[in-house]
Amino acid sequence: MNDVTAQVSAPDENTDAPAPGTSGRARRVILVALPVVLVLAAVGGAAAYTKNAVDGADRSAATSLWKEPAHEPGKDPAGDVARGRASTELSKLLLPVPSGYRLGPDEGELGNDGERSGKSATAAMKQSAQGLAGKERRAYEKRIDKLRIEGISVRTYTDDDNTLMISTEITRMKDKKAVRNLYAFSTDLWQSIGIFRQEPKVEGHTKNARCYVLRKGSKDDDIASMNCFAYDGELSISVSAAGTKPFDRSAVAELLKDQLNHIASPGEYI
Repeated sequence: MNDVTAQVSAPDENTDAPAPGTSGRARRVILVALPVVLVLAAVGGAAAYTKNAVDGADRSAATSLWKEPAHEPGKDPAGDVARGRASTELSKLLLPVPSGYRLGPDEGELGNDGERSGKSATAAMKQSAQGLAGKERRAYEKRIDKLRIEGISVRTYTDDDNTLMISTEITRMKDKKAVRNLYAFSTDLWQSIGIFRQEPKVEGHTKNARCYVLRKGSKDDDIASMNCFAYDGELSISVSAAGTKPFDRSAVAELLKDQLNHIASPGEYI
């Protein structure tokens, strides 16, 4: 993992000492990345949503995760609503719904194709710190402000066979180092958890994207899941997926590859 400087959140002198076995660098990484992880959970929660979808899935109906919508989407001034909105800078960065997919289920307050401003995301994060004491809360809010989140956008996709749901979340921050630190923290964390393995590789993006699945034999049910992390400049990208077995890991990696290519060349991968 890259070393983390204190530019985002320097430990206070009176902060409790790290637990035995915890290095100073690891502790600084947690101080930098934890607020970002909590922001994502508070305003989007792709990974948490996938876990809920997996845990709550109906095991008696393994052939379909989601039902067809009751009505066809209507015309929308923002563009082809069936492929996703493209009315803001962040929404334009999200991969338009590709052939073989449609917009998926809602994901919390952001729905299946939503966005939240940096100010709104920051406010939501600060609201979650209400239980902290005055001094601790002020230090915590200062840490959040230093992340300089500019916005979060979410889009979900369901395949035409109703067997795979994918959620993509893009977070833009002014601090590119914070983005890289979040990626390093997330990938190191998932790598260190023994029940996950890194797989599959994202073609053309092995240096800035990684995916993780459960090791074989770790979970005995009809639903499989996958979580991916990536970054591009000031953008942090997370992708989570849940699907019935046999789970198409390559389809998830392919969508992430197209998403990253779309960020690099908007309009080319649509």
